[in-house]
Amino acid sequence: MPKFIIERDVAGAGQMSGDDLQKLTSASCSVLRDMGPKIQWQQSYVTENKLYCIYIAPDEKAIIEHAERGGFPANKISQITTIIDPTTGE
Repeated sequence: MPKFIIERDVAGAGQMSGDDLQKLTSASCSVLRDMGPKIQWQQSYVTENKLYCIYIAPDEKAIIEHAERGGFPANKISQITTIIDPTTGE
């Protein structure tokens, strides 16, 4: 199944409290449970004003549906075509 990176514009994301992050995570997980196993959240990276989320999903439409149902942005969705790391250059 394809893997995607989602860029979410969230003002002040890097200053969110643990409680705020927990509420955001809980909302996302609730929608994921309702949508079933066709979409999976792997992890997210929090920066000053953005979240970068890694998802496995059948298509971009599922990512958009998840965002709409959860009430959070999906400003840019890109399908990951290859993963590299330092060992790729060896």
